[in-house]
Order: sequence, then C-alpha cells, then structure tokens
Amino acid sequence: MTSQNKTVRLAKMGMLVAISVVLVSIVRFPIFPAVAFLEYDPADIPIIIGTFAFGPIAGLMIVIITSILQGVTVSAASGLYGIIMHILATGAFVLVAGLLYKGNKSKREAVIALVAGVAAMTIVMVIANMIVTPLFTGWPLSAVMEVMPFIVAFNLLKAGVNSII
Repeated sequence: MTSQNKTVRLAKMGMLVAISVVLVSIVRFPIFPAVAFLEYDPADIPIIIGTFAFGPIAGLMIVIITSILQGVTVSAASGLYGIIMHILATGAFVLVAGLLYKGNKSKREAVIALVAGVAAMTIVMVIANMIVTPLFTGWPLSAVMEVMPFIVAFNLLKAGVNSII
C-alpha cells in the first residue's frame, strides 16, 4: 500500500468517525422507558461500514476513537463508563463481524457476519453489565440482574436495527 493510499484510507476512516459522532448527537432516544439510560443511536452504522471496508482491526480503531470522542463530547454525562461500554459493545460486534466478513465478501457472508456480530455484542454486554456496571454505578449485581432482560433486548434491537440499516 502506497503512502497516498494509506492517507486516503486514514481520511476515510476519520470521516466515518466524524459521521458517527454527528449521528449520536442528532439521533438518540430510549427504547424502553423503564430503563431510559439505554438509548438507541445509529452511531455504529458508519463503524460497521468502516469495518467491512477496511477490516476488523481498522473497525476496532474506529470504535476506540469514536468512543473517546463521543465520551468527551456528546455523551460526556456517561464519562469513562460510557466509553468503556461502547468500546466493549461495538468492539465485540466489529471484531466478530469483521473477521467473518473478511474472508469471503459476499451478501450471504455479510448477513452471517452481522448476525454473529449482533450475538457477540449482546453476549459481551451481558457479561460487561454484570462486571462493569456495578463498579461504575454502585448498583448491586442483583439490581443489574433485574434489568438484564432489558439489556439483552436493547442490545439485540440496537445492533439488529443498525445492521439492517
């Protein structure tokens, strides 16, 4: 890859980060009123596109940069907790989906990769919410477990809708 190609690739990845941050600042709303802190946003869509275009490692870099930028700007209220959770959620999605799609780039493989990414994100967020949420929020594990059905449904819906789009 030439220096010019690397620069163009980096610029495209930067634009996807910027689009992601703009999307989360414009569109975000709670899906379940009972757990209003779980907000849908379409910010993962450009990240998924970047992952499929540039590979899983590039996708993970886009996730990390986007998460930090969102976490210190439009999602500053969630702070470090939000940054960590976004990296874990979307990072799991892009690594699984990106690795599966990388080998055989077809529509069929894209669907399989996206479904696997949705599953990976949901599983990782169940585990992350059991470990990370009590540390940052002070909630006992029993309180986290009470909202776990919402957490599972939220991650399936958010990742599923973003994959379909």
